[in-house]
Amino acid sequence: MTVPVRGKAVVLPRSKPFMPDFVFFEPKALDYELGDTLYRKFRDMEIPIKITPSHNRVTGIPGDTPAQAYRNAKNTLVVGIKKSMDLETSKPSADYSLPPATGCMGHCHYCYLQTTMGRKPYIRVYVNIDEILATAEKYMERRAPQITTFEAACSSDPVGVEHLTGSLKKMINFFGRQQLGRLRFVTKYAHVDSLLDAQHSKHTRFRFSVNSEYVIKNFEPGTSYFHERVEAAGKVARAGYPLGFIVAPIMIYEGWEKGYRELFQRLAGVLVPEAKQDLTFELIQHRFTATAKKVILERYPKTKLDMDETKRKYKWGKYGRGKWVYPDEQAQLLKDTISDLIATYFPEAKIEYFT
Repeated sequence: MTVPVRGKAVVLPRSKPFMPDFVFFEPKALDYELGDTLYRKFRDMEIPIKITPSHNRVTGIPGDTPAQAYRNAKNTLVVGIKKSMDLETSKPSADYSLPPATGCMGHCHYCYLQTTMGRKPYIRVYVNIDEILATAEKYMERRAPQITTFEAACSSDPVGVEHLTGSLKKMINFFGRQQLGRLRFVTKYAHVDSLLDAQHSKHTRFRFSVNSEYVIKNFEPGTSYFHERVEAAGKVARAGYPLGFIVAPIMIYEGWEKGYRELFQRLAGVLVPEAKQDLTFELIQHRFTATAKKVILERYPKTKLDMDETKRKYKWGKYGRGKWVYPDEQAQLLKDTISDLIATYFPEAKIEYFT
């Protein structure tokens, strides 16, 4: 992508698709076609490969310090099978979670996975995708004649590994044939070209996690750039997918109103009219827990993330635990400002929730 700057064409940078530095295989993964294909691929690329009895017994990820081990884990791929076929609920996004992968290669400072993926948050991909889809079919049969929705990105960014596995396209094609099933996922990656010709039949809602350029630049290293996501959203819209955007985490910083206005202006400029008629937004304000703050500062000690509890309100959650959110007045300002921008640029869009 090029943009004019004072009469000169400037080529904007491009993010590269993820490629692991280290790969572990569960033995049974090699019994599947995808597992065998990935093994041969990484072997031919001379990427270090080890066999591990199970993903939770991975050892040998290098790192002299916890921070080094964390960074190296983010560049580690574990290829295995999904054993449990008891699908977890996934409210408010969908009825059930249906992940083709877990973990993420991004380094978003604020991410909730900071406290749920442990000290070595490697990325896992599942090679038994046909068994996963067969399970989804059983869940749909139980709930018939209701439509059952499945979220593919509860614990991962499936687009981030799609160029390696092709599993997400297989899922999209599968749900394109289902009368009683719908698929949803969200991504921060712009590598969507392989998904544009999928036979989705409008049964998959393709969502992008978006934010102002300031937030993406300062707090989302390892993900696709602002301009790439906007461009990718335009491609997906032209491919006829139902489209959605998660604006998260919405932050207050100097010039935030201008930054978010630019976001919506840019999105409005790339979306075809049909996409604007069936468009959803999910709005999430920035929040953090005491545990998350400690972990984030260990891993990203130079972060600009504002986690000053004196500027926040403590919101109690389930099981006696809570999080720091914006005070009511600021939260309402965020909600009103973003809602007004959506109404201005996408008057037919639906805001599913603000939290």
